[in-house]
Amino acid sequence: MDNSKIITTRQGLKALSPMAVFLISYVVTSIIAGDFYKMPISVALLAASVWGVTISTGQPLTSRIEIFSKAAGHSSILYMLWVFVLAGAFSTLARELGAVDATVRLTLRFFPAEFIVPTMFLAACFISLSIGTSVGTVVALTPIAVELAQQSDGNVPFYVALIISGAFFGDNISFISDTTIAATRSQGCGMDEKFKANILIVLPAALITLLIYILMSYGTPAIKTDTSCNPWLILPYMVVIVTAIIGINVTIVLTIGTVTALVLGLIYQTPLLDMALYMGSGINSMGELIIITLLAAGMLGLIREMGGITFILQLMTARISGSRGAQSVICLLTGIVNLCTANNTVAIITVGEISNRISRKFNIRPRKTASLLDTSSCIVQCLIPYGAQTLLAASLAGISPLAPFPYMYYPWALTLMVLLSIIIKNKK
Repeated sequence: MDNSKIITTRQGLKALSPMAVFLISYVVTSIIAGDFYKMPISVALLAASVWGVTISTGQPLTSRIEIFSKAAGHSSILYMLWVFVLAGAFSTLARELGAVDATVRLTLRFFPAEFIVPTMFLAACFISLSIGTSVGTVVALTPIAVELAQQSDGNVPFYVALIISGAFFGDNISFISDTTIAATRSQGCGMDEKFKANILIVLPAALITLLIYILMSYGTPAIKTDTSCNPWLILPYMVVIVTAIIGINVTIVLTIGTVTALVLGLIYQTPLLDMALYMGSGINSMGELIIITLLAAGMLGLIREMGGITFILQLMTARISGSRGAQSVICLLTGIVNLCTANNTVAIITVGEISNRISRKFNIRPRKTASLLDTSSCIVQCLIPYGAQTLLAASLAGISPLAPFPYMYYPWALTLMVLLSIIIKNKK
């Protein structure tokens, strides 16, 4: 789709209608049913995808299907699927060998029950800041959070929300995060400059969230469980965390973690065939997640081809008044495009150039624009149920992708801080 072409309101609404079909099919149906497990997200995406192929007229059916298939088979999507496969194999193998149970018991040995919730959030914040990837943080900590929730008779979606929220804290401000790289390059500012502007927004939001978790933790009953464990069994998780912090690619990190678990299993005389079955089971458990990812990518590719993204851009930039208005538009543009692409890095790249133009016109500093781009994309990516991080966490925890939503305090605190940053320091 030519970005210079003017998209009419009718064309734009038509292009965005697959997203409406998905939201109605999944969210509205689930609300009416009173149960978000009733309507499979894959069926809702299938309905939206079929609708998208049907309405994208003007080309032969085979061409429309090809557009869908190319979007679903994009290299970034296939890379994500590799991460899912490796994550499934590693997490299941580690769990079956006793790594999760050993980690939980060791955690309970050193931290009282009332500090488990804020501790898990801080751990997710630290690890994501160190490794620069929310996906890697979700893979490393979700199984541990689920086991802790079960040990303390806690709410599993709540514990999963801790990990997802903390994962996006680091994803937002880490120097090695792809969103940071995309935001700073698109605005022509240094990473250190963006960090200084970003930390004034992100840190208060994280502290507010931490305070909420601390207050919620008061009166938490003691977890009565056996804290004896074999500390060597946590080695696979330690290897994953340490190698990720060093900055190694997430696929290599997961491969090293899996090999470590295999060696550990052999040392403790676990049959190799049994470990292969564990890994196979983990890979198979990612089947629905992979299908959801492919359907979502294909559907969003059709929306982009029909001019949905272009329509959003021209609609949002038509009337801008003042610096505060310009900053608000940059945030809304990023958020809406992220909603339509389910990828925060892609959203930043998509609106980066036009955001740069808006910033120059209204005298907004590049570091502030870069900060707004990154933060807005992380807020939306953290909240949408079809984002890779939420889908992966929900799959690892065995819950609905929408289940953690009521406990996502961090992205709302972050939204509040973004609004305050626009109102109070509208040119910083």
